[in-house]
Order: sequence, then C-alpha cells, then structure tokens
Amino acid sequence: MTEPIRRPKVLIADEIADTGTDLLREHFDVDIELGPTPERLTAIIGEYEGIVVRSATKVTADVIARATHLKVIARAGAGLDTIDVPAALDAGVQVINSPDANTIAVAELTLALVLALARNLPKADASLKEGRWEKSALMGTGLSGKTLGIIGFGRIGRSVAERARAFDMDIVTNQRRPTPELYLDAGVAPVDLDDLLAHSDFVTIHVPATEETEGLVDADFLSKMKPSAWLINTSRGSVVDEQALLDALDDDRIRGAALDVFATEPAVDSRLARHPKVIATPHIGASTSDAQTTAAIDVARQMIDLLTDIEPRTVLPVRVIETASLVPHEAHDNRRVDALAERLRTEDTLRNPPIVTPVEDHFVLLDGATRSEALRRAGFEHMVVQVVQADDSLQLETWSHGLLDTTFSEAVAAVEATEGLFTEPTRAAIAIDMLLEQGGVCAVIDPAGDAVVVLAEHGVNRFQAAERATRAYTDVSTVARTLERDLSNVVAEFPELAAMVVFPHFSVEQVLLAARSGQLLPAGVTRFIVPGRVLHLDIDLRWLASDASVPEKNRELHEQLRARHHRGEIRYYREPVYLLDE
Repeated sequence: MTEPIRRPKVLIADEIADTGTDLLREHFDVDIELGPTPERLTAIIGEYEGIVVRSATKVTADVIARATHLKVIARAGAGLDTIDVPAALDAGVQVINSPDANTIAVAELTLALVLALARNLPKADASLKEGRWEKSALMGTGLSGKTLGIIGFGRIGRSVAERARAFDMDIVTNQRRPTPELYLDAGVAPVDLDDLLAHSDFVTIHVPATEETEGLVDADFLSKMKPSAWLINTSRGSVVDEQALLDALDDDRIRGAALDVFATEPAVDSRLARHPKVIATPHIGASTSDAQTTAAIDVARQMIDLLTDIEPRTVLPVRVIETASLVPHEAHDNRRVDALAERLRTEDTLRNPPIVTPVEDHFVLLDGATRSEALRRAGFEHMVVQVVQADDSLQLETWSHGLLDTTFSEAVAAVEATEGLFTEPTRAAIAIDMLLEQGGVCAVIDPAGDAVVVLAEHGVNRFQAAERATRAYTDVSTVARTLERDLSNVVAEFPELAAMVVFPHFSVEQVLLAARSGQLLPAGVTRFIVPGRVLHLDIDLRWLASDASVPEKNRELHEQLRARHHRGEIRYYREPVYLLDE
C-alpha cells in the first residue's frame, strides 16, 4: 500500500485573522506558535514549507539557513524589513506580502493623529478624566486651509491625500521619483523637500525603511520645518533620528509630533513616547479588524497558490505560460527582432527569460519585447518568463534620446510633418519645465539653446503621440539612449549631439493600464528596474517547442531548477550591473 501524500506544513508565528488561518487549514497542516524566540524558530523551522509572520517575528539569514524545506515566507502586511529577503531569494525561498491590505488603515490613523494634534484631544480627554474642565487652555486649530506635506507618495501617501482633501487642506508632496500625471490625478502639488518643510503645517512621513530613508528626519530636516508645525510618522521608526526630534521638541523648534512607530519597539521606556508634546501609539497603524482580515486572506491565498502549484516558483519566479497571454507595453524594433530570430535559430537557446507581471488574466511584458516577438514569429506557442509583481519594489525609468547624424532643424521638421502633432518653440533652459506644465509628448532640445515642446492634437492620446514622434525623428537620425536629463551631461557623453529628446516620467500604473487597453509606448522610452532579475536560464528551445502541455513543462522546469539549486548553480547578486546590448 502506498503511503498517503504528506500535506505541506505551515507555521503561523504571529497572530493573524482567523479567516486566514482557516483558509490555510483547508490545504495544509497548520501549527500556531506565536512569538517564538530566535533560538526556538531556528530549531523548528526545518519542519515547515511555509511560515506566516507580521512585524514581531524576524526571519533572519540564520533561520533561513536552517529551513531545509521552506518554500514561502508570508508577511501578513506590507513591510518586509523583518525578513532577510536577499537570503531568502538566495535560498530559493519565495517572499510574499500584502502591500494593499494596510493602506486604508494606516491612512485613517494618520488623519486621526492630525486631528488629535490639531484639537489637543489626548490632553482634553486626560484632563477631564482627572476632574478638570480646561476648555480655555485647550484652544485648537482647524484643518481647512492648512498645508499638509506628504513625504512619500505611494499607496498610503495617496490615500492620505484623498482623505485630507475632504478637510479642505492644501496638499503638497515630495517623492523621490516624481510622476506628474499621478500628482495631477490626486490633485496635489509636487515640491522639493525644503519647500515642503518650509510651508507645511503638518508633515507626514510615508516612506519604506531603506538605507536611503534611515534617519531622514534629522536635525537639518527639523530645522527647516515651521516652529508651529507638527510631525506625524506612521511609516517606520528608523526614518526618524529620535534624539534630534527630542532636541527639537525640547527647544520649541517644532510644535509637536504624533508617532506610531519607534526605532526600538516595544517603546515602553521611550522618553520620546512619554514627551508631553508627543502623541504616541504602539504601532497600531494596521491594527483594524478590516486590515488584518484582508492581509490574512491575501497572503493565505498566495501561499496556497505557491505551495499547491507545480510551477517552479518555489525555486525561482519563472514559469511556462501560453504565448497568447502575453501583452506588450512597448513597440518592438523589427531590426532587432530579425537579428535575434536568426541567432535563436542558430543557437536553439533562450538565454534570459522575458519579464512579465500579471494583470487580470494576461501577462504584461516589462522587458524582453524583442525576445518574445522573435519567438512568437517562430511559432512558439509557449514561453518561459520571469514573473514579478507590480508592487512598490518595481520601478520604472524613462530614457532620454540623443539624436546623432542629423540636425536639430531636420528632427523638428520631421516631427512637425507628422499627423496629430504640433510644436511650441521655447528655450533649452526651460524646455523640460514647459513640457511638464503643458502636458507635452516630449521636448526636443538643441545644444545651441533652442528647443520645442511637442504636443498632441485633440483626439491623439499620449502613447500614440509618443510613438509617432519617436518614429518621425528616428527616420532622420541615429538614436542613442541615456538616463540623463541634463543637456550638458548628454553633450559630454555624445560630443556630436544634434539634439536631445526628453519625455515626461511615466509611472508603472500608467504603463500597465495602457498596455492592458492596447496602447503601446515606443521602443526604447522606458526601462523597468526589476529586482532579482533572472539571467542565463538557458532554455532549450527544442524542449520549449515540444508537444508537452504547459503543466508538464512546468513540472520539468521545476525539477531542473531544483536540481540546479541543490548543486549550488543558482546565485543571487544584489549589486547593479552594466549590460552591453546584444
């Protein structure tokens, strides 16, 4: 008699909503051991294929090294700072989270803290409970007409802005990678950080915990705030230099602060938490039953997909999909497609998989349009792709184009002769500002100082206009791509530069929405920055073209990758690279 197949085991190490636990139990053997010590977790982790944590339990490199069967680490929430993600990826362990689940809860707490600061609510409550009627001493301030400065404009920042508008607040924001269209949609004004600090009555922080944001709120930051302003932090404790904040509060350099997060938690002995000018809450931003239920169900479903799926996502985020399910986000260059198709026929190997993200029931191509089109033309019905999620870790950069072997006048004439486009003359020094103010397609800048902003006629959408403009000047020039937007730097890079073309920054959301509706950017205008890019997968195209089904191919791919992982042939590198075009 054959033994029954053992169900995967999952450990719940931090409390999650019962709905998530019940869902996991339908598919797995679930153990609940809340708040295990590092030593205990290291000792037991080898029994489990999955672990669910929140913000308390830390999944360190030492824990992962002992996790001989672990395939999935699930964070029932947004932040991943308690998980050693590089160590997990290096070990072939998938890390998942629920970035949207806490958004509304944290945004609502932020507005609650703004109101509590403005109206002295904690002091009012405490004094009345102690038998004092201090109405005249508790004069507050209204929110209407006050300026709210939002630092970080991701999901939570945008949700805060949406709610603050209901109080008639003026909203300004600062984001490391500005996206003008997003600001326009949200009805907020983007400003640089110094301007935000100088004019805001309330400054609220919504950035992730990274090396770049550590100690963001330091003495210099606080010195630029208005003495009458308040600081609110519901993001991560590491963002604030707590001694600098204490000094600013003691010296009356800012009016007060509201903090939900601290550098060391639990912050029960924190002088900052006890400060009379601080409203302190014990990291309750995500602590609503609605948020906890959503997060628990979300990660439970993801874990079920991963642990019950035969696809190779337990080793690397690559899988075989139907070619027909691919949706491009940019046009392809036929010359590059033809060259690659010829090489593929010769080598019979796909070195690097195209990179996609799931959108509804399709996959939008983020990188690899040339490869996928070459394989499509060759008749391949299946494709091996790397799957990434369109969350806050996925970033998009916009190329500038250096035009060579032409003249500025010739390039502009080609654009002006294109149906649906017209130009407005300007000067090189203000061309980019004018481009953003007018919602233009691109700016064409002459190193000699002239420039034009290219605009779309009514009825021509921005993606169509960008494609037409790019095609027009590409026909009369050689195009070199650069991430520079400063003309002097581009001239130094290309001494023979005839003109520089600058596009507005596109956002990830814009590109995915447009792709799903069939709108394509021109080739070579955007570049996705993909965390954990898979290189040298080296897929045998004869195998990919076989009659085996997608599930059968995924089983084989899974076993191939598992074997390569066990032989130490899969390595994870964190550093950026320079890649020469093939």
